[in-house]
Amino acid sequence: MALIGASFAEWLRGKVSASSSPLSVSIGHDSRVSAPQMKAAVAHGLCAAGATVTDFGLASTPAMFMSTITEGHRYDGAIMLTASHLPFNRNGLKFFTAAGGLESKDIAEILSGASRREAESPIPADVAVSIAQVDFMSVYAGQLVSAIRTATSLEQPLSGFKIIVDAGNGAGGFFVGKVLVPLGADTTGSQFLEPDGLFPNHVPNPEAKEAMEAARTATLAAKADLGIVFDTDVDRAAVVDPQGNEINRDRLIALLAGAHLI
Repeated sequence: MALIGASFAEWLRGKVSASSSPLSVSIGHDSRVSAPQMKAAVAHGLCAAGATVTDFGLASTPAMFMSTITEGHRYDGAIMLTASHLPFNRNGLKFFTAAGGLESKDIAEILSGASRREAESPIPADVAVSIAQVDFMSVYAGQLVSAIRTATSLEQPLSGFKIIVDAGNGAGGFFVGKVLVPLGADTTGSQFLEPDGLFPNHVPNPEAKEAMEAARTATLAAKADLGIVFDTDVDRAAVVDPQGNEINRDRLIALLAGAHLI
């Protein structure tokens, strides 16, 4: 992990303006229990390559991308530690720049660079590692709230609506207190909001039958207007309507496309 972190920093330095010094990288992670160990190793490599590292703690994948383009919180690159909907004992890295997520050829370059560094210039164990802590998730959630208020011209456009969230013990629990409640929604009946990397209730995957059934049951029990179920790193979701019908994958995209046209 340290070698990959160092290689990403070196790759990133070749992509940003020469005036961007020192190189800045943000790191976030989902709720997996392996996150702290992996984060420490990646940060070690980043610092060894001369980058400054900022730790966002529990975060979402979309937020990590936004950290590369948000005024006042703009980083040269971002790394999300997650294995998305895969089992709790898996983990991985997602990389971002202001241009978006890295392509397979970029990943291949970074892995090749890590292999070269391992052979030619191993990372010393005594590298000074300094990591700043920033609550970027509050910034990101504030962006979502502000965008919705601007689009609707209402301070609490969800007032009178009951919306429950099933976060599957992943990173999506923030959506209740930091997004839906400020917009006026009643979120009573939301479940599995606390992060738990062992995913004790169900796999956080909107395409898994058990996850959708759990969200459906909660939506009906709460007599909610809408139920939302997130995957572990909150870059995918599905919804349940008041009658318990699942709206997922292509149907959700079609619904959003139709709403955009109204």
